[in-house]
Amino acid sequence: MTDSPFPEKLPEDVEKASKTVPPVSPGWERTTLEKLAFASLAEQRTARRWRNFVRLAWLAFLIALVWLLVSQNDVSKDTSMPHTAVVEIKGEIASGSEASAELVVSALRAAFEDKAAKAVVLLINSPGGSPVQAGIINDEIWRLKAKYKKPIYAVVEESCASAAYYIAVAADKIFVDKASIVGSIGVLMDGFGFTGLMEKLGVERRLMTAGPNKGFLDPFSPQTETQRAFAQVMLDQIHQQFIDAVKAGRGKRLKETPETFSGLFWSGQQAIELGLADQLGSLDFVAREIVKAEEVVDYTRRDNVAERLVKRFGASIGAGAVAAVKSIPALR
Repeated sequence: MTDSPFPEKLPEDVEKASKTVPPVSPGWERTTLEKLAFASLAEQRTARRWRNFVRLAWLAFLIALVWLLVSQNDVSKDTSMPHTAVVEIKGEIASGSEASAELVVSALRAAFEDKAAKAVVLLINSPGGSPVQAGIINDEIWRLKAKYKKPIYAVVEESCASAAYYIAVAADKIFVDKASIVGSIGVLMDGFGFTGLMEKLGVERRLMTAGPNKGFLDPFSPQTETQRAFAQVMLDQIHQQFIDAVKAGRGKRLKETPETFSGLFWSGQQAIELGLADQLGSLDFVAREIVKAEEVVDYTRRDNVAERLVKRFGASIGAGAVAAVKSIPALR
């Protein structure tokens, strides 16, 4: 009898274990496939429900966005009763800001057109900004005054300087606080020049232009006397436009001195003495004592939430586009 690695008879414990294993049913494959199919269907239903939820959420967001964009910037109170209309000019006066000519002029038109508004008050707190934007607002105030024969007053809070004062002089009267900052009747153009530093560092500026003055005011190129004189003529012209606007608005009330149009600024109390302002007074004082309509209604146009979101979204897209364009040499 030959030796075999396998015993002729299984041990008793193995034999017992084999008897305890449950028999496999004949249709187990089908049952397993059915379970897998049902699990897959359940997963698909869950994913479909989630997609539908996300789509509905986006739809609700877009509907809300459209509603906010379409809805108008209503004034803060009932305008059917006699009231004092207020238009705020706060912060930098610039295109795209809340003190831009587009928003301020729109608010002024609404205020002047409202028959219940007995007068319009410009509530100013601004260090200045663009003379172009200020000039547009100044011209529109004169046009609206002539058309509607309605008084307009400027009330200064902390500051009314430079372009802000350019706007204020179109008002019939200017009211200030004794500590307000008023004036700065001047124009500036600022920048930097790095030519000397570049020479010390051994950096060469490679600027190619078509036109001898195309690189005018480039901070890395030297400025010629001809270019400097040209810029000064332009600044003097804009300054004279500012001076003319001040004289037209203030008239004989202005006590002109050599410093009046020098770019200096004064406190509210000094401004009254110099004829740059008329008297001390706040918004409530003007509404109560001057206009005789204590009810104050704000006509200021502001970007709503939706418009701010759209601008930010557009800015993010624009930043990407600018980055892509900057990588390509371009003519300007």
